[in-house]
Amino acid sequence: MKLATWNVNSLGVRLPQLIDWLAQAQPDAVVLQETKLTDDRFPVEALAEAGWQAAWFGQKTYNGVALITRQPILDVVKNIPGLEDDQARVIAGTLPNPSGPLRVIGVYIPNGQAPDSDKFVYKKRWLAALIAWLRTELRQHPRLVLMGDFNIAPEDRDVFDPVAWAGQIHCTPEERQAFQDLLGLGLVDAFRLFEQAPRSWSWWDYRNLAFRKNQGLRIDHILVSTALHAGVSSCTIDKAPRRNERPSDHAPVVVSLEP
Repeated sequence: MKLATWNVNSLGVRLPQLIDWLAQAQPDAVVLQETKLTDDRFPVEALAEAGWQAAWFGQKTYNGVALITRQPILDVVKNIPGLEDDQARVIAGTLPNPSGPLRVIGVYIPNGQAPDSDKFVYKKRWLAALIAWLRTELRQHPRLVLMGDFNIAPEDRDVFDPVAWAGQIHCTPEERQAFQDLLGLGLVDAFRLFEQAPRSWSWWDYRNLAFRKNQGLRIDHILVSTALHAGVSSCTIDKAPRRNERPSDHAPVVVSLEP
């Protein structure tokens, strides 16, 4: 089984690239972030013509998430239950599987803007709510995958210039502790289960030739529950879509695991 996460940074712009990538990569399920579409504009028909089903949750101009699969999606949840939030940031669903249902949760964790901002306060509150909810989800769904744009670089090796980024958004002690708290629930960073090339990033700024210089961050993650850990056979970042004309600033992250 192959699962993926991709911040497409506007599905309206990137839809042809997404459909091409789905045909090439052939994932069983992919979660998207920053679709930036209201629900009535989600391209359900175009995806259906290409053979995909979807659950989505959007808003105008900002945010927006989706779960795209080859099979029916059950028990869909939008946003974190119990958290008052008018931003579309979470889509969760259960996929039938011979080995047992697989719970897939796609997240677009807030950026946070700057450590001294109100948006950073929102990010910390949002992360605390996510951790509390996942504790319950893992009890109900031991076979669980959490994927998305976390807007957190967990370690210095996930940053092209750790000195310049020290204490900056994505790299603050509070954000990195929240990432560790997620792992502490019984989740594993699939990318770090394997030896990876140094300077492996999932996001590169559009400015300053960052992609050409390979100056990026690893902020898109796939966390798998301990029940799935032993079945993970690979986890990679697919940089090819970042070379497209008018690309997203993020690349897909892909995990393969035994079903």
